[in-house]
Amino acid sequence: MDTPTTSSAPPIPTRPGESEDAAALREVILRKLTYDLGKSRLGARDRDWFIATALAVRDRIVDRWIDLTRATYQSGAKQVYYLSLEFLIGRLLRDNVSNLDLLPTLREALEPLGVDLEKLRIAEPDAALGNGGLGRLAACFMESMATLSIPAFGYGIRYDHGLFRQIIRDGWQREYPEDWLNDGNPWEFARPEIAHEIGFGGTVEAVTISEARVKHVWKPSETVQAVAYDTPIVGWRGAHVNTLRLWSARAVDPLRLDAFNSGDHVGALANKVKAESISKLLYPSDESASGQELRLRQEYFFSSAALQDLIRRHLRVYGDLRSLPDRVSIQLNDTHPAIVVAELLRILVDLHDIPWDEAWPITQKTISYTNHTLLPEALESWPVPLMERLLPRHMQLIYLVNAFHLDSVRLKHPNDGRLLSSVSLIEEGHGRRVRMGHLAVVGSHKVNGVSALHSDLLKQTVFADFHRLFPDRLTNKTNGITFRRWLQQCNPGLTSLLVEAIGPEVLDRPEALAKLKPLAGDKAFQEKFAAVKRANKMALADLVKDRFQLRLDPDAIFDVQIKRIHEYKRQLLNVLEAVALYDEIRSQPTRDWAPRVKIFSGKAASSYHRAKLIIKLAHDVARVVNSDPTVRNLLKIVFLPNYNVSLAEVIVPAADLSEQISTAGMEASGTGNMKFALNGALTIGTLDGANVEIKEHVGDDNIFIFGLTTPEVEQRRREGWQGQRAVEQSRRLQEALEQIEAGVFSPDDPGRYRELVGNLRGSDYFMVTADFDSYFDAQRAVAERWRNPAAWWTSAVINTASMGWFSSDRTIAEYAQEIWNVPVKR
Repeated sequence: MDTPTTSSAPPIPTRPGESEDAAALREVILRKLTYDLGKSRLGARDRDWFIATALAVRDRIVDRWIDLTRATYQSGAKQVYYLSLEFLIGRLLRDNVSNLDLLPTLREALEPLGVDLEKLRIAEPDAALGNGGLGRLAACFMESMATLSIPAFGYGIRYDHGLFRQIIRDGWQREYPEDWLNDGNPWEFARPEIAHEIGFGGTVEAVTISEARVKHVWKPSETVQAVAYDTPIVGWRGAHVNTLRLWSARAVDPLRLDAFNSGDHVGALANKVKAESISKLLYPSDESASGQELRLRQEYFFSSAALQDLIRRHLRVYGDLRSLPDRVSIQLNDTHPAIVVAELLRILVDLHDIPWDEAWPITQKTISYTNHTLLPEALESWPVPLMERLLPRHMQLIYLVNAFHLDSVRLKHPNDGRLLSSVSLIEEGHGRRVRMGHLAVVGSHKVNGVSALHSDLLKQTVFADFHRLFPDRLTNKTNGITFRRWLQQCNPGLTSLLVEAIGPEVLDRPEALAKLKPLAGDKAFQEKFAAVKRANKMALADLVKDRFQLRLDPDAIFDVQIKRIHEYKRQLLNVLEAVALYDEIRSQPTRDWAPRVKIFSGKAASSYHRAKLIIKLAHDVARVVNSDPTVRNLLKIVFLPNYNVSLAEVIVPAADLSEQISTAGMEASGTGNMKFALNGALTIGTLDGANVEIKEHVGDDNIFIFGLTTPEVEQRRREGWQGQRAVEQSRRLQEALEQIEAGVFSPDDPGRYRELVGNLRGSDYFMVTADFDSYFDAQRAVAERWRNPAAWWTSAVINTASMGWFSSDRTIAEYAQEIWNVPVKR
């Protein structure tokens, strides 16, 4: 029989020597448990204790949050508004407790209650608000803005189910709704009084005001409400508290009573279902026309809500939108919120009667845009008919912007039809489409890439003509990570060792890590460093054993590739090397092999069938390798499902080798590479993204670089590269492909991978075959270094010591000084 929730328990007396703050915090937690949750100590579960504790910690945040927000407006400080379709914030309990410097106090408060803080941390679900690097970067940036006392709002969508929960069944990815909100979210504050109406469809009426002026009035045929939910974001040591405001979609009329009363009970709810679908899922499949429309609705929904919200606030405080660039900086995180350019123009021109020649400079001076990719499909473009139907007034404004833009280009570059076509906001090729990346570039005063290589490639490739037109507009801001989460919280053992070795300043100044370099060759320090790594590997091994009944050798190389499953990230190359290594181990059993565990994790987009097939191949190979006694545990392969921040926090500190093996020129930056190196993993990678800058910081001897360079990849593509050329020159590759193609790893369906292998033998766009031998050789160099512990741990320590520059605090300080024009407090 369950313990009644109304039962009481004896009071907890203050313990001898206990701090007053711990006793006070415990009292608040007990009150939250009783009066907010209606539970007693005897009937409370871990989830109840987590919510009560989170509410008590939240109380410690609110006063400062309110005071700092008020002070920002009183001082007239410029605010940053960061618009992102994703915010992968992860669990917040440890984040907030750590940043408030409450961890010892909270442990002391919970101990007499018999409550384990680690169990509370695990009871908190991951906020399902993102997928990978883009969303995690946004979360790091929000924390760094608060740490540097930059007043900021983050704007996004409060997804009911986020991306999806990945379950692997017989090696195949299956998608299920993520239920992170089932038990409520104790960190957020519902703001039902803050609701903005978002229009779709309808008509645009031209109303004559005078002979010289026509006013355009958009009359949407459908209206949806965007309702605000606020989460406070606390900076390090409570320096500042900013707001993450997420929007939930609600129908204006949730129930049609006439239809319901006439018996159409399902149809009466149709408007509610259609409206609320906007905030149901992150990245709904766009294979169908309706899925594509839903994505556009999502992007306009949160962009319009954000603009309405910040303009409402600005007018209340300053009264005039002409001062917007002086008080507001809007940062677009990728092309998803690019419709902001047209929406801000609509608000200025149509709703506030600001003339075009004033509205356009206001728009450009207020907005800046971060590009995250060179992939054309990720730059986003929308069919003109869809835009005209869903956002008719915005389409008119985009045409107008394009006309003025092309007139200016034509004036400076007459008779250059190719240039006009290249920089036009409308693509006239196979079906007319609106180029959202182009709109973001034209509508911004600054455009940045996210690594030195990526920013240079932007200037040379996708935005080359824009760089020619606006040579001062494109710039670089190399990504960074927040060390508070990716070192101090997820790797407390290493953090304690660093404080012991170089002092507590490392907790506040990432650049202090450089003081570790003289200890890189110190044997005693190496032993301590290695012991921390082994303890982290044991923790990961325990997780794998508990979940998958697979034993991992903590003394093996933990070779890790965790990221979104995509062909350009080349998980397939990693799997092929595993097959070749498996063959080598079997054919040369007496060789001195370095034991290795290959660890994969990541989600494939629900409509990305080839990426799902790669996941299946990884499982098929793992099944054969892991069950083969002749391998003698020298090679293990494991795929950890449902990758999220919390899983990464266990994997990253345990990694020995960081796989950053994307096709050169295709990864914008990467931030996983920084997290791994910070935690003492060595990188094996191509000269792509931020790998280039990591190499510069750690030195050539402490990273394993392989493969074609970006110019070499482009040259092969121009020459019509065929993978069969590489296959014919590589015995290992040929044998691996033949086994996969013949069904050695898929006896239930021998033809499962024939198309996949055929693609590799053919055009092989991502250069898997071209880089295979170089990658295989680099992996043997890794094994050779591993067999020399002194050399390995020297390199590992140097990696950690060299990561100070990759702090998101440095990145945000550069944004603040060079793009946003806001002061930074350190």
